[in-house]
Amino acid sequence: MHELLQQVRLLDPLAGTDQVVDLLLESGVIRAIALHLTDLPEATVVHDCRGMVAGPSLVDLYSHSGEPGHEERETLESLMQAAIAGGFTRIHLLPDTQPAIDNPATVTWLAERQATIAQKSLAPQPRVGYWAALTKAAQGQQMSEIAELAVAQVIGFADGYPIGNRLLLQRLLEYARPFQKLIALWACDPDLTGNGVVREGDTALLLGLPGIPTTAETTAISTILECVEALGTPVHLMRVSTARGVELIQAAKMRHLPITASTTWMHLLLNSQDLTSYNPNLRLAPPLGNPTDQKALIAGVAAGVIDAIAIDHTPYTYEEKTVAFAEAPAGAIGLELALPLLWQKLVATGELSALTLWNALSTQPARCLHQTPPTLVVDHAAELVLLDLHKSWEVHPALLRSQAHNTPWLYRKIQGQVTKVWVAP
Repeated sequence: MHELLQQVRLLDPLAGTDQVVDLLLESGVIRAIALHLTDLPEATVVHDCRGMVAGPSLVDLYSHSGEPGHEERETLESLMQAAIAGGFTRIHLLPDTQPAIDNPATVTWLAERQATIAQKSLAPQPRVGYWAALTKAAQGQQMSEIAELAVAQVIGFADGYPIGNRLLLQRLLEYARPFQKLIALWACDPDLTGNGVVREGDTALLLGLPGIPTTAETTAISTILECVEALGTPVHLMRVSTARGVELIQAAKMRHLPITASTTWMHLLLNSQDLTSYNPNLRLAPPLGNPTDQKALIAGVAAGVIDAIAIDHTPYTYEEKTVAFAEAPAGAIGLELALPLLWQKLVATGELSALTLWNALSTQPARCLHQTPPTLVVDHAAELVLLDLHKSWEVHPALLRSQAHNTPWLYRKIQGQVTKVWVAP
C-alpha cells in the first residue's frame, strides 16, 4: 500500500530541516521525500496534509506504569496505547511497580507481558524499556543487585525518588561505573523538602501551603556533580525544575562533566501562579517552579543546557487524586497531551522553534539513553508522527487511551492532535 503525505511540514532535527514536502510511504517504509512528487505508483492514497506537521516519533525518558501492582491506576496495555496516541514510539518505565523492578525476574515478566499485549493487537505498539532500581529500600538505604540487573534487559538504573544518603549515592556511582549502564538521578534533598508541596515563594505564602526551597534541588545537584567530577561516572539529571539548577548544569557542562539533564513538560507549561485553583492534579514532584524558574527552563531547552523534555506520566485513580491539594499524591498523566500543548505554548508563541521542541522530545531523549534516534531516511522503515494542528478536541475520559484521567486539562479543549503514528519493526 502506498500513501502520500502531500504538502506536509516535515521536521527533521537530525538534518536540521523544516520544510513543506511530499512524503511517500510504502507499507510503512519511506520511499521518497521531495518538494513535489508527481509520478506516483498506482492506487496511491493521497492525504492532504496542508496545516499538518510530521516528524520523527517521540521518545519518553521516564514514566510510570501501574502494572504490576496498581492495575487500577494504569495497565501496561493502556499505557502503551496512550503512548502511541501521543506520538511516542519509545517509552521507558521507572521501577516503582509492585513488585519493583529490582530483580531480573521482574524484568523478564514485564518483557513477556509486553510481548503478549503486542501479539494480540493489530494497532502499532511502542517499544518499552525498563529502568532498574538503584536501591531496594523505600528510603534508598540498600543497594540493589546491580551486577545481576546489569546483564538483564534494562536501559539503566533510576529509582525515581531521591537518594538522601550521600555516602550511599557515592558508593552507587562507584559500584555501577564498570557496568556502563546509564544512571538517572532525581536531585532532591528530602530533609530540605520536609512536608512542602509547592515551590517556596510569594505564591506559597498566598496559598497558605508549605513551601519547598530551591535549595532542596540545588544542594542535591551540587552533591551529584561533585561525585561525578570525582568519579567520572556519567549521570542523567532528572526533573530539573529551578533556574539555579539550570545554571549549575550549564557550568558543569562547560567543565565537560559527563552529564545530561531533563525537565518535565509541565514545568515548561506552567508555574506556581497556576496553582490558585488548588487543583490536586497540579501537585507535582518536584513542584511547579516560580515564573523565573519556568523562563530559565525554557531558555535551558533552547540553549541545549537541558537536553530533553520528559513526560513523567504518573497515573492515579480518581479517588486518590480527589483530595485536598496538600494530601494528593504527586503526579499527572501526559503522554497524550504533551505534544499539542507544548506546541501551542512554546512554538506557536515563538518561545521555541519547532525543530528545537521536536529535538527535545525525540532526538535528544534517545541520545540521553544512548539509543539511535528515530530518523527519516528513504528506504528505511518510518518512525513517524503526524500532528494535525487544526484539530481541536476535548480531553474527555472517553477519548483518552490512558486508564487514568489525572490531568488539569480534563474536560478542556486543546488545539492539535496526533492523528497517525508509524512504528518501525
